[in-house]
Amino acid sequence: MESIITSHAAEIAKLERTGAHSHIHGLGLDDKLEARDNSQGMVGQLRARKAAGVILKVIKQGKISGRAILMAGAPGTGKTAIAMGMSQELGDVPFTSIAASEVFSMEMSKTESLTQAFRRSIGVRIKEETEIIEGEVVEIQIDRSVTGVGPKSGKLTLKTTDMETIYDLGQKMISSLTKEKVMAGDVIQIDKATGRITRLGRSFTRARDFDATGPDVKFVQCPDGELQTRKEVVHMVSLHEIDVINSRQQGFLALFSGDTGEIKPEVRDQINQKITEWCEEGKAEIVPGVLFIDEIHMLDMECFSFLNRALEDKMAPVVIMASNRGMARIRGTNYQSPHGVPIDFLDRLLIISTQAYNEDEIKQILKIRCDEEEVEMTEDALAVLTKVATETSLRYAIHLISTGHLVAQKRQSSKVDVVDIKRVYSLFLDEARSVQYLKDYQDEYLYNEIPAGQSDSSMAVDQPGVGV
Repeated sequence: MESIITSHAAEIAKLERTGAHSHIHGLGLDDKLEARDNSQGMVGQLRARKAAGVILKVIKQGKISGRAILMAGAPGTGKTAIAMGMSQELGDVPFTSIAASEVFSMEMSKTESLTQAFRRSIGVRIKEETEIIEGEVVEIQIDRSVTGVGPKSGKLTLKTTDMETIYDLGQKMISSLTKEKVMAGDVIQIDKATGRITRLGRSFTRARDFDATGPDVKFVQCPDGELQTRKEVVHMVSLHEIDVINSRQQGFLALFSGDTGEIKPEVRDQINQKITEWCEEGKAEIVPGVLFIDEIHMLDMECFSFLNRALEDKMAPVVIMASNRGMARIRGTNYQSPHGVPIDFLDRLLIISTQAYNEDEIKQILKIRCDEEEVEMTEDALAVLTKVATETSLRYAIHLISTGHLVAQKRQSSKVDVVDIKRVYSLFLDEARSVQYLKDYQDEYLYNEIPAGQSDSSMAVDQPGVGV
């Protein structure tokens, strides 16, 4: 019974939530930046992915900052997927993703919200040298008082292939050794500045010890040379994290409590000055990252004015924006502009357009999503679902995968069939059928604002990609 419970707990621990873009693992490009038809979860959009790959290469070189890219296309054409693919390829380069509506908050001004997003996307690679002691444990002696009360003391004997030394131990070091379960024959590393002990593994000289034959035991070579050496350690933090630590009384803990709030410009100026000094001394390096702003048309003139100025800063990240609007009003004005973005700001942008997927590409995407959600589907059901996606939307069809799987389980089938797709299609309305339903039964809803007798054609219904 105990083994069953343990096994069940282990399975639960391995569960992961499947997100809308969890199948994306990169841009799917080869060494020449040519897009593969189906790779790393990406399908189609060859030109857009190649353009994103060129930008990605420039970002990795760290040669530019303050560039802005607009990804424009109809809903469901892979704009966010390409941005997620770029984030997967970036590695340790900072990547921040926000929706434009997040900027409008009661807790802080719009410009402060954008400033924090910018500084979260700028990394600082800080280099420092630290002294470490690394060697194989020969013996640990811990002296305890007869009464069992009072601080403990002891001695630690470490060796390398060239030397052996005895170190005195205090209460803190003894606690660390006990916590790490260090014993004779282990190879350990001690940070002199912090006293942190890291257990690197078991020495090869103890490979035949009866007490060290567990499956998880890692064997390492006994270090050579001096016990005490200097080692360069690199830390990557964002400018925003440095801002929060230096502007709050609780310092580092403020990052966990969420107490960021508005940060004074004076604090940021001092931090910028200090970071610049570190860069000149070779102690730090600025790493411009990527800020992704989805639904960019939701920003107003004040935000666009701020972005115009912020992009001119030498430390600005690369900003990638996405919009699914055509000719639309700029928020807060009566002026229309392409994608709801002012013309002067649009002139700053490199624009990547995404095209609608064809039927074969839609089928491949649906197949990838079935694999991601661990759903088995018959070929006939996949063909029907592909037809549904072409007539409605790809997003709607993807929603029907998991719901169809539940209906299939209800009838005790391991595979989703055509009957399951038809069932969930009748249960859940797509956008067009939902609008038609409202037109047919609008008089039966509360607070209906459409005057009686007004024709259906005069109803203003927002269509995807069309500005209002």
